[in-house]
Amino acid sequence: MTELGPDTWPTAPIRTERLVLRASEARDRAAFIELFASPEVGTYIGGARPRAELDRAVPETPGRRPGCFIVERDGVMIGMVTLDRRDPERPGHVRPEGGEAELGYLFLPHAWGHGYAAEACSAVLAWFTATLPGEPVVLTSQTANTRAMRLASALGFTEVTRYEEWGAEQWCGVRSGGPQSD
Repeated sequence: MTELGPDTWPTAPIRTERLVLRASEARDRAAFIELFASPEVGTYIGGARPRAELDRAVPETPGRRPGCFIVERDGVMIGMVTLDRRDPERPGHVRPEGGEAELGYLFLPHAWGHGYAAEACSAVLAWFTATLPGEPVVLTSQTANTRAMRLASALGFTEVTRYEEWGAEQWCGVRSGGPQSD
């Protein structure tokens, strides 16, 4: 299985009509803390984390790793999109051995409802398809998160399975590694 490694990461910034997707920088630390401390953001991911805990735990340059794209609008971080290998021990896979690329995203509440998540996720998926052609991508979400479910559909993900995890029904969809019709 192909990993995002030194030959593919860090990627050059990806520019869309309104956004820049780039590697994390030290200037993103405050927005990172705000993102994970936000009760709204934490609704479907286990809750907000205490700000004091985040102040101690978040490194000087948070999210500096392959597959983590900072989403910037007008020079300011508004969210992040991630591609990680899905843990084979967790439910929700399209391959028996697991380890598929999993798309994740979090945006600050003030950035919700403007189409930024769709724009950023589409750009990351296009980059991933060009970088690792043929590789499937999964996306998981609580079924109760209706906004995430609509975005998954808009991005071309189709349901593979539903399962119970963390006390809630989860949805897992897959997007094939080939080009998607929009």
